[in-house]
Amino acid sequence: MELNGVPATIEQVKSLALTNYGHFTSMLVDDSGVRGLSLHMQRLANDCRHLFDAELDPDQVRHYVRLALDGKSQPIVARVTVYDPALDLSSIGADAQPHVLITTRSALQGTPPPLRLQAVSYRREIPAVKHIGLFGTLKRRRAAHREGFDDVLFLNPDGTISEIATSNIGFVRDGRIVWPRAEWLPGVTMTLINQALDEPVAIEPLTLADLAGMDAVFATNAATGVRGVASVDSTDWPTDHKALAQLRELYLDIPAEAV
Repeated sequence: MELNGVPATIEQVKSLALTNYGHFTSMLVDDSGVRGLSLHMQRLANDCRHLFDAELDPDQVRHYVRLALDGKSQPIVARVTVYDPALDLSSIGADAQPHVLITTRSALQGTPPPLRLQAVSYRREIPAVKHIGLFGTLKRRRAAHREGFDDVLFLNPDGTISEIATSNIGFVRDGRIVWPRAEWLPGVTMTLINQALDEPVAIEPLTLADLAGMDAVFATNAATGVRGVASVDSTDWPTDHKALAQLRELYLDIPAEAV
């Protein structure tokens, strides 16, 4: 755990627990490269302006990531969290000096098992920002876990589908990719897939009533890539559909950018 390129102290990171104001991105690093690295840096810069009214230097962030990776075996998931340790509940309106915290964890090896999702009505605060305020998300994921599901699928108040707790959700219908039309976090993996596809994707308002007409369902996340979805509530899909294998291959063929 390094803050601005040097080991962080408890005093420096305690505001993440006590104030919990900031944003982050997580990325899979393999052989010192990241698919969509520029998109991750763009997200961090945009979110920093939104939350702190401050500019973030992407080159400096990449330097901090390189320092944190030194000597670590890869593949690894690196999380970049941007926050200001000086801000607390009483000083939250002060001019910010964003700091960059890098934490790492081992990446999941192999293809992860398909997800079984529980649909719940919930909308994250400021969906387009990857902020660290995850209480509502994790509360609903915990409830889903305790009822035997792997994760949770969020529905807007009008019943339209938005996103999985920490992933985007996509659908395959008649050989074409369909994404839900809603306010959600535009994921890096989802963006890369859209850029790599030879044909345009569909973006439609979708509800649970539309699920029976889908041929396959998948989740996208920078840490796990393309992951099959086996079910939402009682609606099931095959997880060996050829479109899922094609999407995984398409994603893995995207060249990584050097950190």
